[in-house]
Amino acid sequence: MPPKNEPEIVDSSKSNAEGGVAAVDRAFAILGAFEPDRASLPLAEIARRTGLYKSTILRLMSSLERAGFIRRLADGQYGVGHEPLRLAQIYQSSFRLRDAIYPVLETLTEESGETSSFYVIENDIRVVLFRVEPKRAVRFSIHEGDRFPLHAGASGKILRAFGPPADRALAEVREHFWATSFGERDPETASISAPVFGVGHEFKGALTLSGPSERFNKEQMQAARSMLLKRAAQATNLLGGSDRELLAALELNEEK
Repeated sequence: MPPKNEPEIVDSSKSNAEGGVAAVDRAFAILGAFEPDRASLPLAEIARRTGLYKSTILRLMSSLERAGFIRRLADGQYGVGHEPLRLAQIYQSSFRLRDAIYPVLETLTEESGETSSFYVIENDIRVVLFRVEPKRAVRFSIHEGDRFPLHAGASGKILRAFGPPADRALAEVREHFWATSFGERDPETASISAPVFGVGHEFKGALTLSGPSERFNKEQMQAARSMLLKRAAQATNLLGGSDRELLAALELNEEK
């Protein structure tokens, strides 16, 4: 007999196919319930966040645990397993960007003393693909793999301006090759971002500097723009793209 309040699955080829897809969707919903600030969750909280019955979750948990996506903790709660980390590493390497971008981020952070990041678009959100923190005491609780909406932040403007399809409302960003943000996502944070291109002017992502507003103010922005545009041109060159427009934007910025 099926658990109470859950429909019995009819044994037919059509319902089996649909059930398989539904099971995958439910498994992804379970994984999506975990967040950086809630690394472990009890069964009841997973049920609340996913809207799934506890019996359904328990059936799927056994498969997820065997595959390494979920682990059962000593206190009876659940946490993310080791397998997503392996897939995340494959995801990062699949872009073939780390060798070119990461050294640029390290240089940019060393030069500026601020946090540098590289964002890409994934399904209408912006994803922190790479990130380098400074040695300063004040840092931000953002990590590689974190996701944010596109509508806020300097990197969001760059991704919308240069990513397909280009946002026509950001024509000025496309003209200047940089964008700024003062407290749009976090009221205490400011950021500046520039595009990086590959072969054939293919847009690769947004190179970004961010820091606390009190030390990353408008007066410091011009110097930050020069550093950022210079490193965006360097990254573009390393990826086989043309850095001509970025260098022109750098020259214009330094003339101001």
